[in-house]
Amino acid sequence: MNSNTWLVVGLGNPGPGYSRNRHNIGQMVLDDLASRVGGNFKTHKSRAQILEGRLGIGGPRVILAKPLTYMNLSGGPVSALSKFFDIPAGNVVAVHDEIDIPFNTIKLKAGGGEGGHNGLRDMSRALGTKDYLRVRVGVGRPPGRMDTADYVLKDFPSVEAKELPVLIGDAADAVELLLTEGLTAAQQKFHSTGS
Repeated sequence: MNSNTWLVVGLGNPGPGYSRNRHNIGQMVLDDLASRVGGNFKTHKSRAQILEGRLGIGGPRVILAKPLTYMNLSGGPVSALSKFFDIPAGNVVAVHDEIDIPFNTIKLKAGGGEGGHNGLRDMSRALGTKDYLRVRVGVGRPPGRMDTADYVLKDFPSVEAKELPVLIGDAADAVELLLTEGLTAAQQKFHSTGS
């Protein structure tokens, strides 16, 4: 197993029609991380776009991945990449939208339930374990009786869209801290500041 390499997956849906949806915040964060690694995403046979590199000078080796499947079928590409690069589940990081935490909030955890998130559920099924890391980017709950699926498949409203670049940058920082200093250090920073 390649325990020195990390597979960081930005969950979302493919195509420009979904690119600014709440459900695609994971892929937005991956684009920020890609700018830090340097280089461009390339299509891989696993049905994902990937970028290989290092986070920072002498930083950890990362495979940044954006599945080309729809959210509910994210597991296949993630499992294929994990096998192809020989990366254990403990070195897989899912970056995803989270309705159970407020907008502009980032939480990190290892393992646990999927909270009704179909992308995570498919990842857990395909990897055969829930024991991978998650960077949960808060998008808030749907207002009133709005259907959750309708809510996450909408773009961020203008008020939130103005704050989105900071949230995306903070989430990318959280991934970087997770990979360089570990889960506890990242939780201490991002859970205590409420960022």
